[in-house]
Amino acid sequence: MTIYEKPSSEVKVSNPASEGKTGKKASTKPRPLICAYYFPNWHQDPRNDIWHGTGWTEWNVVKHATPRFPGHRQPKVPLWGYEDESDSKVMEKKIKEASSHGIDGFIFDWYWYDDGPFRIKCINEGFLKAANTNDMKFAIMWCIEDFFQVHPVSRMNRKHLLKSGLMSPQIFLDVTDYCINNYFNQPNYLRIDGGLYFSIYAVEYLVKGLGGDKATGELMRGFRKRAFDAGLGEININVIAPGGKEQDKVNSFLKTVGIDSCTSYVWNMHVGGFPQTDYEIVADAAIKDFKHKTEIFDIPYHPVVCMGWDPSPRTVQSEIYENVGYPYTPVIVNNTPANFGKALESASNFIRSDISTGSMVNISCWNEWTEGNYLEPDTEYGYGYLDEVKRVFGK
Repeated sequence: MTIYEKPSSEVKVSNPASEGKTGKKASTKPRPLICAYYFPNWHQDPRNDIWHGTGWTEWNVVKHATPRFPGHRQPKVPLWGYEDESDSKVMEKKIKEASSHGIDGFIFDWYWYDDGPFRIKCINEGFLKAANTNDMKFAIMWCIEDFFQVHPVSRMNRKHLLKSGLMSPQIFLDVTDYCINNYFNQPNYLRIDGGLYFSIYAVEYLVKGLGGDKATGELMRGFRKRAFDAGLGEININVIAPGGKEQDKVNSFLKTVGIDSCTSYVWNMHVGGFPQTDYEIVADAAIKDFKHKTEIFDIPYHPVVCMGWDPSPRTVQSEIYENVGYPYTPVIVNNTPANFGKALESASNFIRSDISTGSMVNISCWNEWTEGNYLEPDTEYGYGYLDEVKRVFGK
């Protein structure tokens, strides 16, 4: 039987303890929170001015994308044009369209290096100053990773490091204090399962910089206390689910560090062939993985649904497109709004079943245009992807 199952107002799941003659009962779980990851590189930033030239934004990369193989659908063209997300009026439109299509919140990719925050005007000048900001919840996903030059990247030099992502205890204190004082106290900051949702990308790398599992756990407890003492209540510390063959050790690690929940950022995009793989193949593997991750983690797992995958705009367009590693990777094709909608249906059925431990579905992404992973309207499908979110999860 296909994994794509049509949802209804009553999701039927097996439950031997209470099943009747039909062998099934209706789920009583409420509608999950629906959030979309937001990638902020569509406004001018001082570092980008140094690296790429004054006024550069990632729209420059989108504009110069070309087809890399026969039938490749590039460039992608935004229906709204190449807008500045740090403009509060621009953000007002994003908030209006997202909230009216069933999205409850944006989870912002958020960066901080040894010399301070990066790409921060998107939230501070755009989102929080939008007249309708309180119509949309928001949260932070602290992206702790080395920052390599990928705008674009040559095959010859795919590891050109611009900034190290290795954190120190002092940076951790600076970051968490900043979030407590500037974000957590906002009335529309996202709370889930009773806590302020604070996500971390690459928690293993964070631990490396902070001096190990136990040292990180101590810092996390201090973070929670500072937020509580500020009158903000509890924190739900989330991480992008770490891998590992010895899963019992992974769970022990998460407990020691002090993690409350986990999720994913994207699917495994290396299922299938090169240079292209059909969306349904990747979606099938990813949705089956919902159950696997739910079973192996001792903490709640929130599933993610991806709209697509195509990082080819981040490659040097004059070089040969071969499978040599990110961003020279397989491209997901046939990711039509209809197929995306089927994946959303499966996620809806899963999270409302008795199997699921999560209470939120994350959608990747609102606007990762140079990875071919976006909900914002384009000139090919218009509002098609947003319409599918509304159809499946609309309030």
